[in-house]
Amino acid sequence: MNFWEWYDCNLSAAQQENVQIFELDWLILRLTSLDKLDLRLRSPDIAQKITPEILTKLDQLWQKRLSDRVPLQYLVGSVTWRDLDLKVSPDVLIPRPETELIIDIVAENCQDSMYENGVWVDLGTGSGAIAIALAQKFSQAEIHAVDYSQAALEIAKTNSNRNHQQVQFHHGSWFEPLANHNLENKLAGIVSNPPYIPSIEVVNLQPEVTNHEPHLALDGGDDGLDAIRELINNAPQYLISGGFWIVELMAGQAEVVRSLLQINGRYTNIQIHQDYAAIKRFVSANKK
Repeated sequence: MNFWEWYDCNLSAAQQENVQIFELDWLILRLTSLDKLDLRLRSPDIAQKITPEILTKLDQLWQKRLSDRVPLQYLVGSVTWRDLDLKVSPDVLIPRPETELIIDIVAENCQDSMYENGVWVDLGTGSGAIAIALAQKFSQAEIHAVDYSQAALEIAKTNSNRNHQQVQFHHGSWFEPLANHNLENKLAGIVSNPPYIPSIEVVNLQPEVTNHEPHLALDGGDDGLDAIRELINNAPQYLISGGFWIVELMAGQAEVVRSLLQINGRYTNIQIHQDYAAIKRFVSANKK
């Protein structure tokens, strides 16, 4: 079977298994020196560029994608997020495109020197994506990142080194490591993409998520807001006056989170931000 026969056969297989067809192109481009134009034009040179060894590997990974519904990013072991090259494994969530907007919202709302030269923390850092992107954006800032999973922290450290960004990583639960490092009333900003899916819904997500991504990073308790309440209640102890606070959440939670911030009474300038699909995906605020 030549490359194009294999390609057409597996496009059909993707349709039958309800897998997105573009993923096959993504896998091919990730593992070869081809570009999108080669595939789109069905360049005859591709048959020579795809060696039997490469085709065998492509087939093995693609069959695993179809049969076990393993996310391609885990099969390949990496993903591009913003302009970062990130290692990923089942120990960390795969960074989503919509999460990239956290950095843009921070950049838009935090242009004062107290933010650009201040101390920031990413709580529940996972792969380290947000913390590393913050370090890239605020090159004069001091960036910390916390995660409860030691395995996730090892991946985050690898990604920090891979992308040449300086981040201080801490093992522990939410604010606990910050207290140990005397960071009370010192943070210019707190960012987080915490677990926010109600427990009962975690097991009913698509197989790629439920069967392969870490439930520790998904399960937000009975109503999905356990971690977010923790972030709301304890952040003012660590933020400076005017310090910036932002979290990602799921559709339908934004108004509840805004109410929780208002009831807390220690926040101002509470804003809801939409993602690329116009879903209310983020809530930000400043400490009074």
